[in-house]
Amino acid sequence: MLQRWKIGILGLALATAPLAACGGGPPPRDRVYVREGPPGERTEVIVERPGPEYVWLRGHWSYAGGGYAWVPGRWERPDSRRRWVEGRWAHDRNGWYYVEGHWR
Repeated sequence: MLQRWKIGILGLALATAPLAACGGGPPPRDRVYVREGPPGERTEVIVERPGPEYVWLRGHWSYAGGGYAWVPGRWERPDSRRRWVEGRWAHDRNGWYYVEGHWR
């Protein structure tokens, strides 16, 4: 009897493993999905640095109102202990979504 129970549990685990690997649940609530990926990278003209402590935050494509719009890059003065993690477009089975850049 115990052997049959172990086989049943193992079978259930093996059957559901592919679903867990694919992220079978609903998409996170804070993501906004888009069907089409963003346009290609855009070349920016970087204006003169306002001071040696400033870092350049690259521009990116944003999606709103049914289309993509370019958000230009900017200089920003960070806390000296932090570094900028670039934002990026990512794709999963639900479509494209933007991961915001942030200070770490």
